[in-house]
Amino acid sequence: MIGTTEVKADLVRRIGAIEWRGGPRGVAVEVDRIRAIASAHRMLPAVKVAHMLEGALARGEHGALVHGWLAMLQEAVACERQDEAASAAFAAACSVRFAA
Repeated sequence: MIGTTEVKADLVRRIGAIEWRGGPRGVAVEVDRIRAIASAHRMLPAVKVAHMLEGALARGEHGALVHGWLAMLQEAVACERQDEAASAAFAAACSVRFAA
């Protein structure tokens, strides 16, 4: 079985590899894959931020703002706590930072 450290490293690599050249649809597909992996490993903050990022992309957000969302997603992946309280804290931080 893959350990949490390896999963986190894989997710950080995937986030870093996301490029805007594929347009919002390409970014959304990659974020969906990241969300699915995080969900399978009960990484609740990453799941929450990925879900919120998907919503931002659906609203048409792009460019530098998406890079901010991706940075927040990396922080959520790296978070040591993977519980509902940490997930709620990341949701609140995203709402304030990105006015989501």
